[in-house]
Amino acid sequence: MTEATRQDSARVVRWLTCLMFFTFAMTTDAVGSVIPRIISEYGLSMTAAGAFQYATMIGIASGALLLGFLADRIGRLRTIILGLMLYGLSSLLVATFASFPVLVALLATSGLGISVFKTAALALIGDVTTSSRGHTRFMNTVEGFFAIGAIAGPAIVTVLIGAGMSWKWLYVVAAAICLGLVCMASVVKAPAPRVAVERASATQMLEILRDPLALGFSLLVALYVAVEVAIYVWMPTYLAGYAGSMTWLPAWALTFFFVLRAAGRFLGAWLLDHVRWTTALVVLGGLIFACFLGALLGGLGIGVFLLPLTGLFMSIIYPTLNSKAISCFPKQRHGAAAGVILFFTAAAAAAGPLAMAAVSDAWQDARAGFVLATGFALLLLLGLLVNWLRDPSRPRLEQADAGSARAVAQS
Repeated sequence: MTEATRQDSARVVRWLTCLMFFTFAMTTDAVGSVIPRIISEYGLSMTAAGAFQYATMIGIASGALLLGFLADRIGRLRTIILGLMLYGLSSLLVATFASFPVLVALLATSGLGISVFKTAALALIGDVTTSSRGHTRFMNTVEGFFAIGAIAGPAIVTVLIGAGMSWKWLYVVAAAICLGLVCMASVVKAPAPRVAVERASATQMLEILRDPLALGFSLLVALYVAVEVAIYVWMPTYLAGYAGSMTWLPAWALTFFFVLRAAGRFLGAWLLDHVRWTTALVVLGGLIFACFLGALLGGLGIGVFLLPLTGLFMSIIYPTLNSKAISCFPKQRHGAAAGVILFFTAAAAAAGPLAMAAVSDAWQDARAGFVLATGFALLLLLGLLVNWLRDPSRPRLEQADAGSARAVAQS
């Protein structure tokens, strides 16, 4: 493959990756808008209704841990097609069943599909970038498309409900887009990795799990995810108790959060261009904790503004942590590394809301769950401070950049 052909293929692959993240964000991040309808339709408690979140994330976590090596073993695009087909079919079937247990099972299956194509997409990012900085920049671009999908999903649900239609049509839309992405992935020729890809296995996943840097990054990712999902899963339910003069605001709070998270990419990009990534994340982590603490101390009258505002500061934390964690490993092991990080991402996305729901149900007050979430935000800030002070990944990232430069020069 000539360098010009490689660049053309890389351009198509970049678009494919961005569109995949846009698509699954529509369903996963719309759960906060769907759960109030689920509680009403099925008469469920917060803990039970939250299964719409837990099921998807358990599916993602299971697939990431057990199948994260597929991208390294059978190829990036084959794995992407397999995952997209599983996600698309499960999403389509959601629209045809009314039984709550069956819907939960289908969502778990869709989560499995997401984990398969997402780990392959993350590995593919390593194939089309030539430095850890370029990897981080493109990862933030991909998450920008994810943020747009996160805005589109709740908006579609709002329009559907306003038109008297079922929220399930959101999943039909996702399935239709999946069909187009499968066709796209079937014809594109992925640029070959500049280094040989190992015949990966589940054993390799366990080796990465034992790596101290992988565990450290995974813990930071898990804490961040627990904070973020507190907003998009339970904020609409929490703000339902708002009794201020701006009665329209709670209904739009989740949309504002996602819009600010997308807009925050510009703030994040500016920070990453002017200060080290470790410093940028500490600043943003401090602002997130301040918003959560202010929302608790000020009550719903203040929380209705501060909780959506956290989106402005969340935008680059996850993609940056994810990118740096993956870049700490050789490119031929990026699929397995991405699977490990994704496992912790999904596990936290399931456990965090579940713990908040259990605490809220026990105290009969959604505020109790946000007290717990504020604790998560504090732990995240402390972890980011340690990362800033010690910067343990710096030697490996510098080594990875040197290796990428050699590979480019030899190709």
